[in-house]
Amino acid sequence: MDILEKIKSAIIKGRINMTDHADEELANDEILDEDLFHSVLHGEIIEDYSDDKPFPSCLVYGKDQKGRHIHSVWACSTEYDIAIVITGYIPDPDRWIDFKIRRR
Repeated sequence: MDILEKIKSAIIKGRINMTDHADEELANDEILDEDLFHSVLHGEIIEDYSDDKPFPSCLVYGKDQKGRHIHSVWACSTEYDIAIVITGYIPDPDRWIDFKIRRR
């Protein structure tokens, strides 16, 4: 099972830990938890940070039910069967190509 499938499984089970930073950033962009979760459950990994410590992580791109583009960074602990939201935000279209590739 790849990291995104593990994260999706944790979301479905309600096994999520949200960092204070993620909570603040999501509030700043008025992203509700349900919108974040929908974007991940129907999203894709656009950057993989498999060497991150203490847990591998990734940047996920998806849309909420209203069609808003959302980026979120997630870590996953298979040992504890939990997904950790590191941050989440509405991506700046000037910094992304199709919201999936960083502009240089």
